[in-house]
Amino acid sequence: MAKFNFYLNFKENTEEAFNFYKSVFGGEFETLQRFGDTPHAGDVPAEHHDKIMHVSLPLPGGGVLMGTDDLGVMGRPFILGNNISLSIGADSEAEADQLFGGLSEGATITMPLQKTFWGAYFGMLTDRFGIQWMVNYDYPQA
Repeated sequence: MAKFNFYLNFKENTEEAFNFYKSVFGGEFETLQRFGDTPHAGDVPAEHHDKIMHVSLPLPGGGVLMGTDDLGVMGRPFILGNNISLSIGADSEAEADQLFGGLSEGATITMPLQKTFWGAYFGMLTDRFGIQWMVNYDYPQA
């Protein structure tokens, strides 16, 4: 069964925000990856290499709070209010396809489901009601 998580976009202060959330909720970051550490670092201006590409903080009681520094590279400008997405963690590629396909009816596809450099099958869309969704299946680690 799919797991639902929370994905937050920030205007270049993700690290500050997540250190705050960590102080409130406790725990440790599961992932912290900077734009400069990705295979696509050359596509990002050097002044943004230290910004957060992805961070995840497991929450007490389940769920994961995730985030990124929104550099405006996903085809939409950062606007306070469009900075949250619902993220679904699927249990298989087939489940990801089924969920993404269902949500895609009348939607705007931001990123089609595809294999990614971080070892996942991932896609993003805005549904016909204006809600932003991320569908993700993490491949088993070798």
